[in-house]
Amino acid sequence: MACAVGAVAGLAAAGVLLYRAVRRLGGVTGDVLGALVETAVTVVLLVTAAATRG
Repeated sequence: MACAVGAVAGLAAAGVLLYRAVRRLGGVTGDVLGALVETAVTVVLLVTAAATRG
């Protein structure tokens, strides 16, 4: 269950970042895609670790 919660949170965080990047930059670049991947992975790991700990 913790993995599913982490995956949803990671997708949500990446979606928020994507929305902000498109509004601010006017599109998606390779740097934005890299930031999306790093953000999603970080959030998934943090949420999964926090959910399994407590």
